[in-house]
Amino acid sequence: MRFGLIISISKALLLARWKQTLVAAIGVTFSITMFITLLSFMTGLNKMLDGLILNRTPHVHIYKEILPSEKQPIDYTSDAHNFISSVKPKNDLLDLRNSSVIMKSLRDDPRVLGVSPKVNVQVFYNIGAVDLNGVLNGIDVVEENRLFSFSEYVVEGDYQELKSVPNSIVLGKGAAEKMLASIGDNIQITTSRGERVQLKVVGYFQSGIQDIDKVQSYVSLTTAQKLLGESNSYITDIQVKLRDMNKAPEIAKEYKQIYEVEAVDIQTANAQFETGTAIRTLISYAVGITLLIVAGFGIYNILNMMIYEKMDTIAILKATGFSGKDVKRVFISIALTIGVFGGLFGLFFGFLISSGIDQIPFKTEALPTIKTYPINYDLRYYLIAGIFSIVTTYFAGYFPSRKASKVDPVVIIRGK
Repeated sequence: MRFGLIISISKALLLARWKQTLVAAIGVTFSITMFITLLSFMTGLNKMLDGLILNRTPHVHIYKEILPSEKQPIDYTSDAHNFISSVKPKNDLLDLRNSSVIMKSLRDDPRVLGVSPKVNVQVFYNIGAVDLNGVLNGIDVVEENRLFSFSEYVVEGDYQELKSVPNSIVLGKGAAEKMLASIGDNIQITTSRGERVQLKVVGYFQSGIQDIDKVQSYVSLTTAQKLLGESNSYITDIQVKLRDMNKAPEIAKEYKQIYEVEAVDIQTANAQFETGTAIRTLISYAVGITLLIVAGFGIYNILNMMIYEKMDTIAILKATGFSGKDVKRVFISIALTIGVFGGLFGLFFGFLISSGIDQIPFKTEALPTIKTYPINYDLRYYLIAGIFSIVTTYFAGYFPSRKASKVDPVVIIRGK
C-alpha cells in the first residue's frame, strides 16, 4: 500500500511540473539517441576498415624465410674467431618442407578453424614492349572463400572458374585497367624463371587498396605450381584461421618452435592498424558517456529546483507520517521514471536514425563491396546505453532526494 502511494505522489509531482519533466526526459532521450547512433556508426566504420585488412589476413601466417646460415663452413674447421663479411643467403627453395604433414596437423588442432595453402609467384605482366611488376597468389579457391571471403572482393566475373578453367586468372582491378584487359581476354605474363605463359581473365579482384590491386592477382594452386614447374606438394605459405583470434600470438610462437618455420600472428602484422581502431572506439565511448553524464546533471538541476519549489509539499508529507526514506523514494522514483522513459525513447530513436544512415548510398571506387554507410547493430551498445541511462538518472535523483529527506517539517510550516 505504501509503495502504491509513493508511486501516486511521484506521478502527481511529475505532472505538476510536466514541462520541466519533459525537458529532462528529452535530455536523456537525446543523449541515448546520440550514444547509440555514434557508437553504431563508428564501430560499423571500424568493422568495415578492419575488414579491408583483417578479413584478408590470416590469424597465423606460416612461411619460410631465406636467411644466411648461422654457421659458415670455416666455423666447422677452426676454433678461432672468424670475421666474415658479405655473407649471402644459403641456396634454398622457398617452399615449406613437409607442408602436407604440417597442414594435416593444423587441421587436427581444435583451436584451428581452417587452413588455406598458398603459392606466391613473382611475375611480370607483359603489355606490348612494357613489363609491369606483379604477384600471382595461387590459392585453394574453396578454402580461400570460406576463410577469407574471397568472393566478396571479386567485383566482376566468377571466381569459381579458377577451379574449372585451366590457366585462368582473377586479375587485380588496377592491373586490369592498365592492361585494358576484359573478362574473357588472354593476357601474357613472364615468370621469374623467364617463361612466358598466357592466362585467361575470368574475373576482377578489388581489395580497396589501390597499390595492391595494381600488382596482386589470383590463380588456382595448380596453375601457380605449374608456372613454377613444381610438383603438387610445393607450398610457400600456409594461412591459418583460428577460432579465437586473440590467441594468435601464443599459437604463432608454438607453431614456430614445433615446425621450425616462420610464423607471424595477425596482431604483430597489423599492430598499427589495430591501435587506430582501438582509439576510434575509445573516443566514441568517451563522447557517448559524456552526453549521458551531461543529461544526468540536467536531471539533477531540475530535481533540485523541484525540491525548493515543493518544500511545503515535502513538509506536509513528513508531517502526515512519511519518513525521510519515503520522501527519498519519491524523488528517486521521479528520476528513474525520467531515466526509463527517456532511455526507451532514446533507444528507439537511436535505432531509427541508425537504420536511416544504413540506407544512405555510399559508393566509392576504393570500397566496391560497400553500398551504404556501415552501421553496427550490436545489442551490447543498446544494453550499455539502457543501463547507463538508469544508473545516471538514479544518482541524479539520489543526491537531491537526500536533501529532501532531511527537511524539517516544523521549520517549513512555521516559515509558511
